[in-house]
Amino acid sequence: MRFERESDHVGQALTPEQETSLLGACESNMLLHTVVTLALNTALRKNEIRSLRWSQIDLFKRMLMVGKTKTEGGSGRLIPLNAPAYAALVKWASRFPETQPAQYVFPRCEDARLDCLKPDISKVDASRPIKSWRTAWRRAPKDVGLSIRFHDLRHTCITKLAEGQASEQTLMSIAGHVSRKMLEHYSHIRMEAKRAALDAIATLPQQAVFQAGVHQNVHQLPASDSTTPAN
Repeated sequence: MRFERESDHVGQALTPEQETSLLGACESNMLLHTVVTLALNTALRKNEIRSLRWSQIDLFKRMLMVGKTKTEGGSGRLIPLNAPAYAALVKWASRFPETQPAQYVFPRCEDARLDCLKPDISKVDASRPIKSWRTAWRRAPKDVGLSIRFHDLRHTCITKLAEGQASEQTLMSIAGHVSRKMLEHYSHIRMEAKRAALDAIATLPQQAVFQAGVHQNVHQLPASDSTTPAN
């Protein structure tokens, strides 16, 4: 299996409103909605999602294990499934009741319409992973006026984790990074979070200092009010 090289291009993180709009645009395509939900809630790369096997997912413990991946320390990492990721996988799993542990979660298909509610299982080859969901992905962001890459969903997840005060060790354990430099490459703390952090440490200044006409020395009288000394 050939993995794509991860670009050095600095990505972007979606706002909560953009994230909601994007998921809404994916609602009619079950395949796309599932992989987008996973990316937004696990920080998995596209090919880490594409190559998932059912043996890597434990729905009882609500956890998945990442398979072979591109970075040192990334393979085999354990990712807890939060509520949206868990719900998406449970719903997806219900479509393939006869699957085996070694089979792929997102299988290869030829006109099987995995995106619809009732795919043609006879045209699904679960022994091989899906090639891509590129066509559906290109349409969904465009429908809601977004110009983003699928990889930006990973940026979004890591950014939200950083804004939630997750430790560097936790971030790297989830994202699979091995250096602070790579962590900073993906973690784009939004301006709102930066402003809130700085506002939290601010103290109320002396009101008089900011009043119009008050000099640096607050005890100094304005020239117009000064008293002329007697001769």
